[in-house]
Amino acid sequence: MGEQLKIACGVFGAISFQKQPIFPYIYWGLRAQNHRGHQSHGFLTYDNGKFHVHRSLDLVPKVKTSAIQEWFGRLPGHVGIGNVRYTTSGKTDEKSLIKGTQPVTASKNEFKLAVSFNGNVVNTFQLKKEISKDFPSFSYECDADLICLKLLMELTKSKDLSSAAKTCMQEIEGAFSVAGITKDGKFFAFKDPYGIRPLCAGHSEDHSTYAFSSETVGLNINGLERDFELEPGELVTVSKDGFEREKLVKGERRAFCAFEFAYFARPDSCFDEKYVYEIREEFGRNLVRENPDVVKDADLILSVPETGDDPALGVHEESGLRWERASRRHRYVTERAFILLDRERYSTIDRKINVLASKLKGKRVIVTEDSIVRGDTTKVIVKKLRKMGAKKVYLFVTFPRIIGPCFYGIDMATYGQLIGSKHSPEEIAKIIGADAVCYQSIGNFVKATGFARDQLCLGCITGKYPTPLAQKIAGEMKKRFLKGYEETGRLYEIAEPAEEV
Repeated sequence: MGEQLKIACGVFGAISFQKQPIFPYIYWGLRAQNHRGHQSHGFLTYDNGKFHVHRSLDLVPKVKTSAIQEWFGRLPGHVGIGNVRYTTSGKTDEKSLIKGTQPVTASKNEFKLAVSFNGNVVNTFQLKKEISKDFPSFSYECDADLICLKLLMELTKSKDLSSAAKTCMQEIEGAFSVAGITKDGKFFAFKDPYGIRPLCAGHSEDHSTYAFSSETVGLNINGLERDFELEPGELVTVSKDGFEREKLVKGERRAFCAFEFAYFARPDSCFDEKYVYEIREEFGRNLVRENPDVVKDADLILSVPETGDDPALGVHEESGLRWERASRRHRYVTERAFILLDRERYSTIDRKINVLASKLKGKRVIVTEDSIVRGDTTKVIVKKLRKMGAKKVYLFVTFPRIIGPCFYGIDMATYGQLIGSKHSPEEIAKIIGADAVCYQSIGNFVKATGFARDQLCLGCITGKYPTPLAQKIAGEMKKRFLKGYEETGRLYEIAEPAEEV
């Protein structure tokens, strides 16, 4: 996709009951999920009552053979957690990014806790006020701090992990998939009552190692077998006997993030027994069935790598049109658009994707895209194809038109930055210079995932959010947007919700 969106994080954690060093598992689990967060990474291990932490900005680094023993010495222990992060909450200057890097730790009296978290908290102001009473010097850097400190506060009150996690599920609104370790080395994970963000569990063949991972690829790379996806409102702890599962809170419904299927998840990850790449291929077939006139007028298919590749195969299989593999990603150009200066932003497409002009000249082209958010870089892609001689450019977009912001960990903060919030598909086509923009219908999107409609969070494409405060804030934001007020962020990020909403 031209517009590189940011998701909050990728989580991995593991424990070895053979007391094997756990760092290699954490390292490879994060390497497999680095697509979920490029800004920073962190490793934390537990050994003899102490947490050992390494945090840094940028991608998970390559570990040289000569440095392996140094890493083992720095991060000893048989249990650990890790995190790769994008910033969707908190400040984004370098100092704040370093402070907000996960995993995070907190301590009070005899209690100590470490957590790695994926998601986004909605009722941040309420939690900040509550936490500041117990921790007067508390300085908010990211939502992981809120999760960790709230869990620690409840743990000191109840002295029971299940009770503490249950209170967090009941009093924190938002998306949170959490893996953590207590002071005595207890390894656990839990999800919010809606199960918005992914988190799965797996084990080694000899049942000596157990792990939690945002995506199944984190298990695969470590040779671990997937056991299950954590249920909404579920706490899972790990012992030598395996996973111990507790359903602590029954939510109104499951609301798994629909955007995982279109963009965020790796194609070889598995959700509810279906591989993501298979779902994306079906997205492509759906778009052909929905737009027969466009297909009839087209000469070939071109994909925007890499999330457009699987839908392109589906379009090819359903339509019989040739998928011209004339667009390729420069493998070692990994810079994301958000880290560049504004004057450089439009050149990232040229730097990252190579398109062979001779294959497009005079052709009517269907371009498969995962989504259109702001429209800026999609416009650049269309302009580039026109310059290369494409006669017509039709966009087949797998994710339905985005009309509202996300409150649960995707970097889509306001209505004003979303081209679909104020323009129809026909208007969007004119703005970006395409002959047509064809979005997949919501109904067919849902059907392809294998989930029921009421099992998915579709807030950004329907305007109906699963949690109450998010719905309330979205309504107020939309009113202000339609009245022409300048949007500077979500209301809960800039003011006290009770005063503003």
